[in-house]
Amino acid sequence: MEHSSSETSEKTFTCQLCGLSSSYSYYGQKPPNTRAIVLLEECFVTKDPFNPDREKFLVLGSTCSLCSLCVCAGSDCSLFYTKRFCMQCVNKHLDQFPHQIQSELAKKKQSSKAAVS
Repeated sequence: MEHSSSETSEKTFTCQLCGLSSSYSYYGQKPPNTRAIVLLEECFVTKDPFNPDREKFLVLGSTCSLCSLCVCAGSDCSLFYTKRFCMQCVNKHLDQFPHQIQSELAKKKQSSKAAVS
């Protein structure tokens, strides 16, 4: 995660795998201006720019629970299964995930190989 130090002290989230970069307004489990919403993990959150409702927000990403890499919520970069895992750690410890997760990732890998061919 990078923090830019400008006069407005804008905070910037950057995925350390794909390079996605965006300003964020909050890090934690209880985004401000929301009623009774508690996220399952500490994450980087930004206001939804496409919705004027103050309670709407987008989750940008979080940190990997194993290696602490800052990763976006995109399926190519991370997986949430009780905790956030970067795909590098998922692939390293794949045998420790449930069989359903393993088979879903294998299907995804096959479909991405077919799309490239």
